[in-house]
Amino acid sequence: MKKKIIYTNGLIDLAQPRLGSKVIFKTDDFFASANRIIDPSPPIFKDGLFDKNGKWMDGWESRRKRTVGNDYLIIKLGKAGSIKKVDIDTSHFNGNQPSMISLEGCYSNSKNIKNIKWKTLISKKKVKANSHHIFKISSKSDFTHIRLNIFPDGGVARLRLYGSISKKNNNFKNKIINLASLLNGASIIACNNEHFGKAENILAPGKAKNMGDGWETRRRRDKGYDWLILNSINGEKINKIEISTHHFKGNFPSQCSLQAAFISGRKSSSSIIKNSNNWKFLLNKINLSANKTHKFKNKLMKNNKINFIKINIFPDGGISRFKIFGKRI
Repeated sequence: MKKKIIYTNGLIDLAQPRLGSKVIFKTDDFFASANRIIDPSPPIFKDGLFDKNGKWMDGWESRRKRTVGNDYLIIKLGKAGSIKKVDIDTSHFNGNQPSMISLEGCYSNSKNIKNIKWKTLISKKKVKANSHHIFKISSKSDFTHIRLNIFPDGGVARLRLYGSISKKNNNFKNKIINLASLLNGASIIACNNEHFGKAENILAPGKAKNMGDGWETRRRRDKGYDWLILNSINGEKINKIEISTHHFKGNFPSQCSLQAAFISGRKSSSSIIKNSNNWKFLLNKINLSANKTHKFKNKLMKNNKINFIKINIFPDGGISRFKIFGKRI
């Protein structure tokens, strides 16, 4: 049976806290903290758990509104970027979800939210209980702030803002940087499996907190190997490579190899995947060890330009972080 490929198409959740995103204003969060709406983990339900204000809910929930108007919150994005897809998730909110929602955005350097001029991204839409509401965003603008409006009140479990970090203000000229950093605009294009941990995690800053903060595939019971493809910053003069297996002690890959290419212009994810087997090797198949940062010098593509990298792990397992250092083109 053919395995299903996971396509992310280079989109990441711009609302995630590890990018520096945070809730900076909310009209009310009496029943459940507004900060939970950008929690990166899936929402959960705790049967029978109550706190001093009522039933504990994993999301943002305001009290029943008895005045004119509606509730809303404002998120300041840690990294400005464009938004292509939005998921407004009301999981576990059943009977206490909003009647309707809308979403607005802006690009502003002002510290006073009263000066912000909002642009409508999603007009008023009806909301269902315990459901994912997926919306495509047509705007090509970059945003620094997002406002989620709920009508008139209620609860939303998670808000995901899938897009791309803006690279307009990055000043990396002549500097050696991590070309595979999520903070610098790198992203995952596709992978063949992320059963225990998201592929995107390997691009995150800092050391992984635990196994769940890395990329981990299921145990392979057939021939083959697992892989992911990432879109790095356009780079050259690649020098040092780091592959970390921190926290992976009995489930690290036996071996790993890296392939890379420079692709100009727009290509579909399926086209990139199809051609990736023919890419040059950046690192030949090497052995990996448990719970360790492996450091390598690039000797195969030292003078090549690259912007796409394929990580192959044999036969399966998990890695926590990946870094590749070079100069931005």
